[in-house]
Amino acid sequence: MKALGFAAYSGMGKTTLLEQLIAALRERGQRVSTVKHAHHDVDIDIPGKDSWRHRQAGAAEVLLVCDKRLALVREFDAEQELDVHAMLAELRSDVDWVLIEGFKHGDLPKVEIWRAPDPASGKPAKPLRFPDDPHVVALATDDVAALSEQPPAHIAVLDLNQPAQMADWMLANAARFEYRGDNA
Repeated sequence: MKALGFAAYSGMGKTTLLEQLIAALRERGQRVSTVKHAHHDVDIDIPGKDSWRHRQAGAAEVLLVCDKRLALVREFDAEQELDVHAMLAELRSDVDWVLIEGFKHGDLPKVEIWRAPDPASGKPAKPLRFPDDPHVVALATDDVAALSEQPPAHIAVLDLNQPAQMADWMLANAARFEYRGDNA
């Protein structure tokens, strides 16, 4: 499988881009999984349902299954620093791509997403990550001219508004993103 991260500040459109990339990769015959890092308490279970009741009773893990899908809910004994490699190990290895949203400090290759600020907002531009992150392999932006500095030649510049072209770039560079395990 190939693994590629997508890192950006909140509000830059990571989720929207990933939705579009998943569709574009699927159109090209690729199987795609995702890992999403949430910065808040998240619960996919429904209070009062049996699986929720199992967790409330103290189950460390609940595997909820039906004929179309499964969902694993695992309770940690205490808050912990999540490791992207441990999360990837939880996934099926027979997919073509794993797109990772978040884990911006991880050591996997990643695409930085950067949008130019709306002039009407009066907000300053968010700082760029690529100058300080050696794992950024591409910069997806909606306005190259608005960048405070241009990326070096080894960092691809992608049009944030052209997810089909981005998917083509991913496929053309697929060998770079082959995942071999923790820090490999």
